[in-house]
Amino acid sequence: MSVHITLEDVSVRFQIFGLHGRSLKKTALSLTTGGRIGSGASGRVHIDALRNVNLDLREGDRVGLIGHNGAGKSTILRTMAGIYEPTGGRIRVSGRVSPMFDLMLGIDHDATGNENLRLRGLLLGMTAAEIEEYAAEIGEFSGLGEYLELPVKTYSSGMLLRLMFSVATAVSPEILLLDEWITAGDANFMERAEVRVNKLIDRSSLMVIASHSRDLIQRLCNKVAVLEHGQVVDYGPISPAMLDRAMAAEGRHRG
Repeated sequence: MSVHITLEDVSVRFQIFGLHGRSLKKTALSLTTGGRIGSGASGRVHIDALRNVNLDLREGDRVGLIGHNGAGKSTILRTMAGIYEPTGGRIRVSGRVSPMFDLMLGIDHDATGNENLRLRGLLLGMTAAEIEEYAAEIGEFSGLGEYLELPVKTYSSGMLLRLMFSVATAVSPEILLLDEWITAGDANFMERAEVRVNKLIDRSSLMVIASHSRDLIQRLCNKVAVLEHGQVVDYGPISPAMLDRAMAAEGRHRG
């Protein structure tokens, strides 16, 4: 079966506990971005992070998600990755998904670098055989050497990010999901990391990236989806006119 992601009338609603209808109006007045806020008969408040989203992404698509802060870009990516379940509609995903966000998810700070390498690999859907196959290359790319035998609680934040990045980019994905561009470590490592991510994008069958950067979207993508308050308001092939509309929509919600 070909690689694809299909969203049919997908909605994602988050219940907000500890906030009730009485304080809803006051809260809403302070919001200039984000999903729509509402309350049910019980007075319990919810946020509609996504509302009736329809997208059909196919092999070869390089899709840029553009929208104001809180528009729903990250929520769409996490729904595609299976982190969030739709509360309405349905999503169908065919292909191996590699999410390039939440890189620190599942870290055991008392475990060694090598142990965390294997744990993170399993969380990313790698088989035990794949982890063993790529372990040496991951260690070499991270540049951590003998530190891999030490507990990661002894690492600096930069060292830990380098390890997690190296694991996440080890296997060629069918579906690559990125939430903004990757930053990982010092200038020397960043240069190598950028080359590695670009190669990963080239090898992927389908890629979706959320970004505020017009230049980045223009360089990497062939389609654009524009989001406002949890809805896709524009979608199609990338063009100067499309990007102008997307950036104008984003600019309307800047504080």
